[in-house]
Amino acid sequence: MFDLLDINWEALLLHTGIIILKLIGIFIAFIIVKKIGNKVIDRTFTKLQDKQNITLGRAHTLQRLMENILSYALIFMLIASIFGIFNIPVASLIAGAGIVGLAVGFGAQGLVSDVVTGFFLLLEKQIDVNDYVTIGAIDGVVEAVGLRTTQLRGFDGTLHYIPNRDITSVSNHSRGNMRALVDIGIAYGEDIDKAITVMQEVCEHVAAENPVIVEGPNVIGVQALGASDVVLRVIAKTENGEHWGVERQLRKAIKEAFDKNGIEIPFPHQVTIHKNDESPQRMGQA
Repeated sequence: MFDLLDINWEALLLHTGIIILKLIGIFIAFIIVKKIGNKVIDRTFTKLQDKQNITLGRAHTLQRLMENILSYALIFMLIASIFGIFNIPVASLIAGAGIVGLAVGFGAQGLVSDVVTGFFLLLEKQIDVNDYVTIGAIDGVVEAVGLRTTQLRGFDGTLHYIPNRDITSVSNHSRGNMRALVDIGIAYGEDIDKAITVMQEVCEHVAAENPVIVEGPNVIGVQALGASDVVLRVIAKTENGEHWGVERQLRKAIKEAFDKNGIEIPFPHQVTIHKNDESPQRMGQA
């Protein structure tokens, strides 16, 4: 029978303690190397951005990618080191990975597609960190571009994780100047020429005080004849991402100018009609 007294507990505890210390040392080394590697990557891309013609968004995108690659490499080395502690050959790990990869090859097609799509997104510079983009039905600002997923921060604060294989089309709103567009309706009884003159004066004043406006604003004329108003359109070109603020400024300034000049902006009215039901005929029937 197996006798517990025959076990060399001192040697067993010593061997177990050595294994635990090695594991702790490996994890500490993993954390230290990862932090040092991330700092080196950060300094490298900071210098690259200062010396060469590379945008901040592009630098952040490539930096995130290099950090991901470093993490994957260190994780593989960590697993290989743990195998070595337990005297399991690394070749067995690679062979096992090959067998598992063959077994799940068909199921991993999506992952391969993610990586390939992510690679071309980065290679072709379709999107960078801090770009305002539309991917499918989702609008937002790019926070990270990886080989597997792209992180998009919606304007309501939601962080969307989009698998790269689902990115079939990308609309990048952060490349070049943007267009500010404002439609203002006036009543049919108002003088259209007078309204256009007032609006153009407002546009010139806004352009003089707002440096983000690249071109315009200009009143292009009557855009539409609505059910109760004549719609006048103003367009301008602004620096990237500044068109919303310019549109809000134009609406406020035009509304104030219309009030000063007595130009009406129509709005829905509710009319209540009271009928007199106390007619002689109805009273007689009562």
